[in-house]
Amino acid sequence: MRRLAAQYIFTSADEPLKRGVVTVADDNSVISVEDTGGELTESASVEFYNGIIIPGLVNAHCHLELSHMHNRVPAGNGLGDFIRAVRETRAASDAEVMAAAQKADSDMFAAGIVACGDISNNSLTFEIKSKSRIAYTTFIEVFGVDTLKAQKRIEEAEMVAAAAAAAGLRHHITPHAVYSVSRTLLTMLLQHISPASLTSLHFLESPDEREALSRRRGRITESYRSLGISPENIDIPADHLSTALTLAARTGQLILVHNTCIATGEATALGAAGNVWFCLCPSSNLHISGAVPPAGLLRDITEHIVTGTDSLASTMQLSILTEMRLLQENFPYIPLEEIICWGTINGARALRMDDTLGSIEPGKKPGLLLVEDMDLQELRLLPQSRVRRLL
Repeated sequence: MRRLAAQYIFTSADEPLKRGVVTVADDNSVISVEDTGGELTESASVEFYNGIIIPGLVNAHCHLELSHMHNRVPAGNGLGDFIRAVRETRAASDAEVMAAAQKADSDMFAAGIVACGDISNNSLTFEIKSKSRIAYTTFIEVFGVDTLKAQKRIEEAEMVAAAAAAAGLRHHITPHAVYSVSRTLLTMLLQHISPASLTSLHFLESPDEREALSRRRGRITESYRSLGISPENIDIPADHLSTALTLAARTGQLILVHNTCIATGEATALGAAGNVWFCLCPSSNLHISGAVPPAGLLRDITEHIVTGTDSLASTMQLSILTEMRLLQENFPYIPLEEIICWGTINGARALRMDDTLGSIEPGKKPGLLLVEDMDLQELRLLPQSRVRRLL
């Protein structure tokens, strides 16, 4: 048994506790959380840390299998060019992909991440995820705008799903984005989605997406034509909102990733669905387009906000602490307590793992982290803030 205390404990279940005490069992489950009213009595049995204790972090969106692309994609060229660059530079040997993914997994664990919603297009990372100390939910991603190839895409996804099942991985088949699936493929995908499903969808990351849907032109559409896909075979949905609402009505939880250019009306309609979560990945958005997601707008509409890192193709490190710091820097009026909830309990709820993870409460095993080198007076993260595992 251990008793741990810090300047503050952010439980993600209640108000922050000044100099509170967390008691944990030998199996790392939380026994109790004590509110001392800020009057902690010095005791040899209490480990005291100069920082804040928070639950283990949840990365709601990642692409582990793209970790080998670190520093390969130039910044600031927009989503269309980013997609093209990923397609052109993604090829690598299995050994290279797996080595980079193994390092990224280890780095995420060291950075305090206890659970991750990870995108997979193939099975290369499955052994790594099955042996990881991070609890992964694997989203088997499907895309394809050519209606003639829809059946093939579904069959490929089913094969990857079978491999995930064989590896003992929790997994769900999911569409990549509204602009990247034909209506025929989307109809087939819906047959794999039920109230028991978790669904992830890249959503309104760039204005290019709207142009591709409404006008069938722009950089994304040009990228399809460069692949030799005949325009008459490109039959993608005509509207982001209606497509997302269709998915929300079918699935148990829908995680919309990025939301960089979402409009108020769209966010309001989606928030009203009740099972939609808005995932923010600011470091990736800044790398690709120099923009940040409208966290303030979303916060005014819903409490269903989570954080993700995206891949090492679009960010320097898979760090939820970095994402939280960027959100605080760009939206200084949002309290740190709230942003920490986005990266802990909200992520756990979105991935349906909140029975054990996400908050410091009796009976749970959330992991305990210490955030050091921060502004303890104003309760703000600093550029030098770092996380250290206590459990």
